[in-house]
Amino acid sequence: MADNENDIEISPADARAKFEAGEVQLVDVREQSEWDVSRIPGDVKHIPLGELQARAGEIPTDKPVVFQCRSGGRSSMAAQAFRAAGIEAYNLTGGLLDWNAQGLPVEPAGAPVAEH
Repeated sequence: MADNENDIEISPADARAKFEAGEVQLVDVREQSEWDVSRIPGDVKHIPLGELQARAGEIPTDKPVVFQCRSGGRSSMAAQAFRAAGIEAYNLTGGLLDWNAQGLPVEPAGAPVAEH
């Protein structure tokens, strides 16, 4: 999926296209309070980063996984951990902040990105 296998970042536009085509699973690792304010619409799995290790089995690995958070820091850690376990994983570049800045859809419509 990436240009080279060391490339862990995926742009919001590419992630959206692959997510809408059913080619990737999107996992939001933000806290519940952040999720409650706004999120990417669709079949996005929500597993806060602190629960990720215990709940990793809930994430299908039959397709690449794209992790996202507010700005990309927490999701980068998640993507790196999954890659270390041999799973094809990516980090949404810039997180929900960049997604929102590019005018991509969030729900509820027009909602801001919560502070961490």
